[in-house]
Amino acid sequence: MEGRKLQLAGGSTYLVSLPKRWVQDAGLKPGDTLFVDSESDGSVSVRHKQEERPPVRRKVFEEKGEEAREHLLRKLIGAYISGFGLIEIHFATDKGPFVRRVARDFCRLVIGPEVIEENRNVLVIQDLSDPSELSAEKCLRRMHLIVRAMLEDSILSLQNGNGTLAHDVEQRDQDVDRLYWMVAKRYIAPGQEPIGSNGHSHAAVHAHQLVAKLLERIGDHAVRIAGSYPVLCQRKGLDPKLASDFAAAKNSAVAILDRAFNALIAGDMESANEAIDSLPQHQKIIDELLHRVATRKGEELLALGVVVNSLSRTASYAADVAEQAINLAVMLDPPQTRR
Repeated sequence: MEGRKLQLAGGSTYLVSLPKRWVQDAGLKPGDTLFVDSESDGSVSVRHKQEERPPVRRKVFEEKGEEAREHLLRKLIGAYISGFGLIEIHFATDKGPFVRRVARDFCRLVIGPEVIEENRNVLVIQDLSDPSELSAEKCLRRMHLIVRAMLEDSILSLQNGNGTLAHDVEQRDQDVDRLYWMVAKRYIAPGQEPIGSNGHSHAAVHAHQLVAKLLERIGDHAVRIAGSYPVLCQRKGLDPKLASDFAAAKNSAVAILDRAFNALIAGDMESANEAIDSLPQHQKIIDELLHRVATRKGEELLALGVVVNSLSRTASYAADVAEQAINLAVMLDPPQTRR
């Protein structure tokens, strides 16, 4: 390895010379075009030929129409997450309506796939998503905003007795799932993310996938809270004092979530530790709530228990996000050079 000094030309352009032997071996001459890529570890690669895209991977399913809609749908999602750019479904003519309906449901559920070809016995789905346009970090930022709003609105729907808002929370969970599958595809599917020489990119993608799963679970708990609306609100409404206590527990959980997620994005270990350290105080709020709802009976007790448990689990998952923030910050922290 040899050092090359960086030079400034024209006030805004930086130049670095290339090894003469490499230029000669590549058969290059002045005026030729080089291709420069920024790697995930901060390095830069220079090629004299444009890198060819890997061939599109294809998955073929033979659909006999004997399985439930959910079974075929799960297979399609599995192929998507595994990174198959083309999914081909073969089916008998009389099973066409079933296959087409499931295929279109699948395309609405995930990001990127579209039906590009179909006839009486074959349907082809292509993944048109571009990983460079929707990075894992962008997906996580969007997931954080969605699940945060879902959590806020799930409690608000109980406070105000708003069934429309409770239903809307449940509908938004599909958006969270779509983003989760997009992040999961980057981790599971080969070649989805550039991997630097130090392996940091792969580890970061793994951390992002774990965080995406935690956010997806928080979204599920927001749905569970909203799902308690019929029992708690349609008959006599939620007790105002209890509604206020739920709001306080929700605010505590959201504060932990926000601090943990912001620490993940900023690589701030101190903020991540603060998020984790605030969990015991949140648990005190939960314990008081459990004591208050313990006097209720029947369906109301079960529904209140769901709300309290979900507020507890939400904060725990948020603390897990903070732990991932610490792990990632430690991994990406530049090593100290011994003098």
